[in-house]
Amino acid sequence: MGPNDRLNAGSGEVEDAGPERTCILTRAVRPKEELIRLALGPGGQVAPDVRARAPGRGAWIGVGRQMLDDANAKGKLKAALARAFKTGTLDIPSDLGDLIEAALRQQALDRLGLEARGGTLVNGAERVEVAARQGKVRLLIHAADAGDDGRKKLDQAWRVGGGEPSGLVFPEGRTILSMALGRENVVHIALTDAAAARRVLHAINRWQAFIDPHAGLDGGDAAGPSVADEFVDKGNA
Repeated sequence: MGPNDRLNAGSGEVEDAGPERTCILTRAVRPKEELIRLALGPGGQVAPDVRARAPGRGAWIGVGRQMLDDANAKGKLKAALARAFKTGTLDIPSDLGDLIEAALRQQALDRLGLEARGGTLVNGAERVEVAARQGKVRLLIHAADAGDDGRKKLDQAWRVGGGEPSGLVFPEGRTILSMALGRENVVHIALTDAAAARRVLHAINRWQAFIDPHAGLDGGDAAGPSVADEFVDKGNA
């Protein structure tokens, strides 16, 4: 079961994975939503386009950070891009892996900010606990620096409300989460809408899978499932 299937398992529906693309390094074919697009600039500059919105030609990768960095250092990435773009005039940043990781991180934070403005999440330990016990929480997220006692208390509340055994520990601390949501002291977040939970999970999934492709439950690659899939609230989605 792929990540799109898992994220929709609780609703009884499987969404169309959409158009597929081929990873230029592995030649694996996957839905483009699971891959990362590289855009070609007018002067041959290669840049990450994680939102797949940049104009012009693009190439797709579905590998993790280490494999990409190795391919870039050994010239394999340039050769693959030259074939994809049909040009040898390429300017590939040596820190392309850093740029992609930063872009995926920002996309995940932006997604949380959008959900906050859209009213699909709540924060604050008391509000999160009430929503969790009432069975309204589709996804529970803790800041990386959340205290053990507070995290365990809310995890228990989510279980009582029919949720998963434990929430997802976000890779950043409360300061970063607070900035992303435009709120003060964001330590715990509860997504109360199933579609919003899927959107957030997808963004986190892509980011974390690029950093560590083997962190997933079943050892997927960068385009495959990651640990974030564990936290789908299947009973309520």
